[in-house]
Amino acid sequence: MSTGPTERTGPLQTVDRALDVLLSFDEYRTSWGVMELAEEFGLARSTAQRLLASLAGKGFLRADPDTRRYGMGPAMWRMAGLWERSGGLSALAEPLLAELARASGRTSLFCVPDGAHVRCIAAVSGSEGPRRSHPFVDELYPAHAGATSRAYFAFLDPAERRALLAGRPSARFSDLTPFDEREVEELFDTAVEEGYAISQGEYDAASRALAVPVFGGKRPVGSVSLVENKHSDHDDDLLDHLAPLRASADELTGLLSNRRPAPPTRRWRRGHGSRPSPRPTTP
Repeated sequence: MSTGPTERTGPLQTVDRALDVLLSFDEYRTSWGVMELAEEFGLARSTAQRLLASLAGKGFLRADPDTRRYGMGPAMWRMAGLWERSGGLSALAEPLLAELARASGRTSLFCVPDGAHVRCIAAVSGSEGPRRSHPFVDELYPAHAGATSRAYFAFLDPAERRALLAGRPSARFSDLTPFDEREVEELFDTAVEEGYAISQGEYDAASRALAVPVFGGKRPVGSVSLVENKHSDHDDDLLDHLAPLRASADELTGLLSNRRPAPPTRRWRRGHGSRPSPRPTTP
């Protein structure tokens, strides 16, 4: 009996299984045992053993001689490094940022974590600014100041965030920079409740920013934001662009999670609904 057109047999099935194993690793799944893998994927023990041994032989996994478990190997690091040096995350984000910048007139940014900051790795200027004498790319945004960083740090597990940030000195960048740790935590809570972060002059006294988180699997991996000059006249409000900003972040989340993006009205993580969030009276 012939197989259907979508069925995988022989070498293709083996490749699919190997890729499924590699894609199963995340912050919660860091290793596999042979029997554990066989049960999870419905494989014979001998098949699971050959699959793990083959991946270890090519360096994608590494066998622990004491526990007899398989974790990620150096080939994963090498491939990730090659991907990032060829453009990687910034190349994925730039087309989405370009559309955001074109539609909104604002500058769009994609930032990823860098210690107690987020670092801008891609930026596309909008027609209405802000005008700057130095580039956005490679600029660091501190966790306690501004929407761009808040949209990432707010969605971290609170215990992880406290371990990273508690007790660190907080610089003042303007009169509007939140300084007290309790105040910063309240701003994180508000961002989680509303599903976005908004700021006005906390980091750059001349700028406003609106930002939403980007996820990779189950955890935040960065933020996408729109930035405008506080002193420019706009026909619309920055919050009018929240829906397309969320849609772009969701599409980037889909690309990073190897899944199709959900519609823009999807419910955001931690209880954020598709109904438009109330517009804050003070940004």
